[in-house]
Amino acid sequence: MKVLFVTPGSGDGYFCGNCYRDNLMAQALHRAGHEVTVMPLYLPLNHIGDLQGTAPLFFPATTYYVEQKTGRRSPRWMRKLFDSKAALSMAASFAGTTTAEGMEDMTFSMIEGTDPTFLRHINELIGWIRQEGHPDIIHLSSSLLIGIAKHINEQLHIPIVCSLQDEEVWIDTLAPEYAQRAWQGISHGAKWIDQFVTTSHYYEKEIHRRLPSFPAVEVIYPGVEITRYQTDVWPSNPTIGFFYRMNELDGLDILTDAFVILKERNNIPNLKLLIGGGYMSTDKGFLSKVRQTLRPYIKDVTIEEDYSWKRHADFYRAISVLAVPLRFQEGIGLYLCEAFAAGRPAVEPQTGSFPEIIGEAGITYQPNTATALAEALEQLLTNDKLLASCSSRALHLSKTRYNDELTAQQLLKTYNAILERGKNRLQI
Repeated sequence: MKVLFVTPGSGDGYFCGNCYRDNLMAQALHRAGHEVTVMPLYLPLNHIGDLQGTAPLFFPATTYYVEQKTGRRSPRWMRKLFDSKAALSMAASFAGTTTAEGMEDMTFSMIEGTDPTFLRHINELIGWIRQEGHPDIIHLSSSLLIGIAKHINEQLHIPIVCSLQDEEVWIDTLAPEYAQRAWQGISHGAKWIDQFVTTSHYYEKEIHRRLPSFPAVEVIYPGVEITRYQTDVWPSNPTIGFFYRMNELDGLDILTDAFVILKERNNIPNLKLLIGGGYMSTDKGFLSKVRQTLRPYIKDVTIEEDYSWKRHADFYRAISVLAVPLRFQEGIGLYLCEAFAAGRPAVEPQTGSFPEIIGEAGITYQPNTATALAEALEQLLTNDKLLASCSSRALHLSKTRYNDELTAQQLLKTYNAILERGKNRLQI
């Protein structure tokens, strides 16, 4: 089967959950023997897997932003300048904003798909697909790109699958009237999608809570290549790991405060903290405060400054437990799937999909405070029997639920069902 994934690029400066999810699915299908292309939007995807390089960058962040603000098409020489590697690298250094403030025009443009700037860029994208040969299925990364679906449907008649995960994290930062417009646009654009999929039953319910008349959503748990993470070796010292973008929204400060509490109690000898996932230029001030908090125990802390997906496996083998105390309710945390593949349990707030995803492979706690997190971590790391039980359950979940072979099988089942429905309609 020939599959085209359309996914926003992050510039590769930090761990982007949705970007990584798309690439995990694409890699799983690729390993299963299918022809897969990942098409980046906005910013390049350079360092996740080996599927990049065949599709050019569309809707480049620099040009698209300028054209949205000016309402004019940039001349060729200007586009060449804006879309250069240097300009995109500069844009990437400021990417990863967690608020839609100032980005309303681009948000509605991609959801509604009707303004002149969008139409120019979608025609370039469709032209490339025509030239390269039609895929059997196009898979959109997010409903925030749903404006693309109508034009593909009308001009190319290719079935479209659309993933759903954490759209509200972006939309809820809009002013209420704008947020309502965004949700209405997604609801209206749903008719151009053949099947919506999401990563947890929690998020399937969340979408229908926000949009009660929304079409059926299929749950397909993401999976990782578990052999990359498997290990029989544990770190010589108990080590707490944090792997996500190093910012306030993802709760790094909650964890560092909890770590200081644990060090002051000194009930877990030689306790260490390992932090990875990268950060953007806008996170530097926050990270400086985190370092100040950790200063009394900095010799027991390692902060991996540079983000690289290739170091994921090494990261998880170096920790005893994972803790990412997010301040939002996430559809699924892929870092959990990776930790479980290494047999590492998780300690997470009792919010969003965490209870569903973790089960008995760790501990969930409430409220999401440093004190409650410290109590949960201490409970796990001072009880060898509990730690071994959670580790065993993590490995079991990795093999039976968060396995990329299973993900590929479920995706193919969904894709084939859509194609079969299309054949049946043609026969009627």
